[in-house]
Amino acid sequence: MKSFPSSFRRSLFALLAAAACFGCGLSGAAADERLPAYTPPAGPNKGILRVFGAGLHGLMNAWEAGYMKHNPDVRIADNPGGSDAAIGALQHGTAEIAVFGRELELNDYLGFFEDKGYNPTEVTIASGTYDVPGGSWALIIFVNKENPLAQLTMQQLDGIFGSERTGGYEGYVWKPENGRTAKENIRTWGQLGLTGEWANREIQTYGYAAGGMAHFFEIEVLKGSNKWNGNYRQYVENGTKILTPGRESSGVLAMLAELEKDKSGIAWAGMPQWNQVPQITGIKAIALARSPGGPFVAPSKATLTDRTYPLTRSIYICLDKEPGRPLSPKVKDFMKYILSEEGQEIVHQNTTYLPLPAAVVREQLKKLE
Repeated sequence: MKSFPSSFRRSLFALLAAAACFGCGLSGAAADERLPAYTPPAGPNKGILRVFGAGLHGLMNAWEAGYMKHNPDVRIADNPGGSDAAIGALQHGTAEIAVFGRELELNDYLGFFEDKGYNPTEVTIASGTYDVPGGSWALIIFVNKENPLAQLTMQQLDGIFGSERTGGYEGYVWKPENGRTAKENIRTWGQLGLTGEWANREIQTYGYAAGGMAHFFEIEVLKGSNKWNGNYRQYVENGTKILTPGRESSGVLAMLAELEKDKSGIAWAGMPQWNQVPQITGIKAIALARSPGGPFVAPSKATLTDRTYPLTRSIYICLDKEPGRPLSPKVKDFMKYILSEEGQEIVHQNTTYLPLPAAVVREQLKKLE
């Protein structure tokens, strides 16, 4: 059978994903029902709304411009200082809206809680990207193309990449029930049901060094633990200040090239990275399931849009909402705009991130009450 070039296969893969998501701008995000329409406040709406954090590839500016068309007397003071500075601005009262292109980390939670006595309210505002660099991309599991494995559960991923542990964090709270024993380690391909030459072959793990992507993997796969398989080989993002010039062998693109040569390997990265190396044809992405009974879902733009793919990421806004007290009307109204039909259509037009399904929007709106 003829083997098509990698660039053709990836283009076909993208075309099929797009077809599955035809019309998924807003209608796809709200396939179960339409999202709520935004209605400006009946009374006066004026003042300053202070926003601090990630710019989200221009998405925040687009939301702000759209909102001010409906509310011309509102002024938005925008400080795109990045995700790392956002929680401090919210904690110390210099911003009402803290924007994150990543998941909150332990110190984010601890600093806010120790000052306020309660947690920030995290509101998911869009899904991460499928294939845009820097857009909170979904994590994809890759194996060598010769590996007969086609799918894994999240528990199996933990067994492969993780190690025995006494617990793991949920937010800033340590949960002993997130622990597991060494008996749950998966160290050979035979433990996953492969036979013949694969049965006793040791699994070699690859992935990112510490950072936002690894933190997400730890939350979703390792149940809040940072204990990894002892043979885990770490790499960093190409084209960033993290990677010293001349040390490209430490970059994730070199990792994918290494996986192509390593039949025993398994790695995680993203579609933006794979797209940068079309010459690498000897690896493949596999499907994932949240539970042993499935369903097993392959990564695609469609499965990230409907959020059925287990390692879909999100972007967030954090709010200072004291328990038992309402949000300020101007903050609540701005959030309702972002989560409205118009607000999520702006996500679609931005082309980096993906709009939320209606069911997820409903969950987020409840957090504003």
